[in-house]
Amino acid sequence: MKKLMIAAVLLLTALSGCAGENTEEAKKETIKIGAIPDQNAADLNRSMEDFAKDLGKKTGMNVEYVPSVDYSALVTAFQRGEIQLAWFGGLTGVQARNLVPEAEPFAQRPIDEKFKSVFIAQKDSEIDSLEDLKGKSFTFGSESSTSGHLMPRYFMMEAGIDADQDLDGKPNYSGSHDKTYKLVESGAYETGALNISVWEAAVKEGKVDESKVKVFYTTPEYFDYNWTVNIADEESKKKIKDAILSMTKEDNEIMELLQTDRFIETNNENYKAIEEVAKQLKIIK
Repeated sequence: MKKLMIAAVLLLTALSGCAGENTEEAKKETIKIGAIPDQNAADLNRSMEDFAKDLGKKTGMNVEYVPSVDYSALVTAFQRGEIQLAWFGGLTGVQARNLVPEAEPFAQRPIDEKFKSVFIAQKDSEIDSLEDLKGKSFTFGSESSTSGHLMPRYFMMEAGIDADQDLDGKPNYSGSHDKTYKLVESGAYETGALNISVWEAAVKEGKVDESKVKVFYTTPEYFDYNWTVNIADEESKKKIKDAILSMTKEDNEIMELLQTDRFIETNNENYKAIEEVAKQLKIIK
C-alpha cells in the first residue's frame, strides 16, 4: 500500500509539472508567419519550419509557419490577420501594405538592395537580346512575382517588347522560379525570366543543365524581398525585429535557402519604385 501511495504521489507531481509547462506554453504570444512560395515547396517548408523554431527561441513566442498555395493567398492571409509576419517579394509586399497600411517592412537581405532578374533561353537558340524575344514562346514565374514577372515585363517594355502582343502567343506563368528554368530546359518554352539568386543556386547545385539553357540578359538593379510585420504590440514587434536582424548563417535553414548570412534594415520608401512600376503596368491601381 505504501508503495502504491508513493507511486501515486510521484505521478501527481509529474502531471502537475506537465500542467505547469502547458500553462506557461499557453501564456506565450502566438504569431503565424508565411512566405511566398517562389521555389521548391518542400525546401521552403522545411526551411521555414526551422526558421519559425529559431525565431520562437529568440523571442520567447510561439511561432507557427503556415504554408501558402500561391502568392495571392499569402497576401490575402496577411490582409485577414491570419499571418502576422511574412517574407514577401517587392510586389507582394506593396500589395499587402496597400491593403494593410499599418504593416511595416523592416528587414531584407543585402542582395535585396541590388536585386536582379535573368532572362534565359534554350542554349542552341539565336536569342541574345530582349529584342530577340519577339515571336518566341516565353514563361514568367508567378503573376505576382517581382523578379519573375513585374520587373522582367517592365524591362521588356523598355526594350520595345509588349509581352501580351509580341511573343509567340500569350506568356505562360509557371508559378515559381524553379519551374521556369525547368520549362525552358525541357523545351516547353523557348525563353523565360526568373530571380537571379534562384538561378545562381540552381547552377551551383547542378539542378539546371547548362548545356540546354543559357542566360542572355541580366536586368539592372532594383529593391526586392523583405520581411513585413503587422503586430500592434510595439514590444512584441521589437522582439521580432531584433531577433531577425541578429540572425546569422548558422542559426537556421532559411538563411541557406535564401542565400544570405544576415538580414539588414529596410523601410517602405525603398519599394516606392516597385509600386510605381506596378501602377504603370496596371498590375495594381
